[in-house]
Amino acid sequence: RSYNMSRIRSKDTSPEKIVRHYLYHEGFRYRLNVRKLPGTPDIVLRKWHTVIFVNGCFWHGHKGCKDFVIPKTNTDFWTAKIRRNAERDAASTELLQAMGWHVITVWECELKPDKRDATLTSLTAQLRDNRQSWLVEKEIRRVRRKQNALRQQQARDRYDSLIAEICLEIPESVVRESLKEE
Repeated sequence: RSYNMSRIRSKDTSPEKIVRHYLYHEGFRYRLNVRKLPGTPDIVLRKWHTVIFVNGCFWHGHKGCKDFVIPKTNTDFWTAKIRRNAERDAASTELLQAMGWHVITVWECELKPDKRDATLTSLTAQLRDNRQSWLVEKEIRRVRRKQNALRQQQARDRYDSLIAEICLEIPESVVRESLKEE
């Protein structure tokens, strides 16, 4: 079993290749396994501000899936390992969402031939929705930056006008005396 498990890869798995192939042919461009992001997402679509994790049902503990069965030998080890994987996935998802990324998880069982078309179609629909919400969010940020810049400019103008008023109220003789002393 140890040898068999050691042969299982974490990158370029068949489910990942299915999703990548579909996305590429739909016109989406992406990066793979970006290490700078929490959890090293399998697929990163920067333009769409979305990351995609393609998870194996066994390794990530897909609840309610027939492909997720704890082995009958060394049960404590496998239970703890899969629980840690699930906790790490949840923490990565939370961090990415806090950073403003949209997170999509595609499960291995959703890519079986009978469910594949529906899964991939819903994936592209979700990506397009994410794009729209990201553009709206981006526009809101741009407007807020403009409003802040306008407020700062107004504050500077008020400050300048107050200084000008104060300078007008000071008698000219006092101003001349202070200039002579310098």
